[in-house]
Amino acid sequence: MTGPTISVRALSKSFYDEFRGEVRAVDGIDFACLPGQIFGLLGANGAGKTTTLRMLATILKPTSGEASLLGHDVVADPEAVRRNLGFYSASTALYPRLTARETLEFFARVNRYPGERVTERVDYLVERFGIAEYADARVDKLSSGMKQKVSIARTVAHDPPVLIFDEPTVGLDVLNALEMQDVIRHLRDDGKTILFSTHIMSEAEKLCDHIAIIHRGKILASNTLDGMRRDTGKHYLEDIFVAYVGGRKEIEAAERAALGAQER
Repeated sequence: MTGPTISVRALSKSFYDEFRGEVRAVDGIDFACLPGQIFGLLGANGAGKTTTLRMLATILKPTSGEASLLGHDVVADPEAVRRNLGFYSASTALYPRLTARETLEFFARVNRYPGERVTERVDYLVERFGIAEYADARVDKLSSGMKQKVSIARTVAHDPPVLIFDEPTVGLDVLNALEMQDVIRHLRDDGKTILFSTHIMSEAEKLCDHIAIIHRGKILASNTLDGMRRDTGKHYLEDIFVAYVGGRKEIEAAERAALGAQER
């Protein structure tokens, strides 16, 4: 596929809050991800990252707008989207009574990986992710680092062309976080399209081929890191982020002041 693997157009999601009324968690965003690319969705907690990813994963239904994965609409054809997608987050749960090997086999089969090739696929994943030593141990007996490896392996068990990682290093120690980053790079080098959400600037700097900065449900900038450096005159992503988000906060404050004056 030469065009975008993921295409998002005017995508929005609203929720009703008892105290605040309608809340637009995602507000008319547009972006596209290409094959063999790590596309970073960078924003503070509550910016709309996870809501966006859950819509793309067909977990949440958009309020308006469109999103497609490999040409399959997330609303009209959710099963095709899920067949082509692997979704990982720090809160991804594993079945505690299954062994690591059984976990990989289960997720390969439930995602319709060819039955005659499942054993071969599981053996490959056990070797690739270095879990042979504890492949036949129950998940509830594994350390957090071991569980992390099993979680990543189960995300790619059906060999999907598109992968979503939602803040995957949250709660990990430094060594496990670095190992996670290496895995993501290797998956990109295998030709996967990777949508990577984080609020950790150093991760985005090291991993992402393209970055979109999201703030209060809106995308404020979308470019390569070098492009953002040229546009802002800043070098470090932390300073670039503040340049975009800080400017937006000033605009929002002025809008609130103007609205308050009108109400008075």
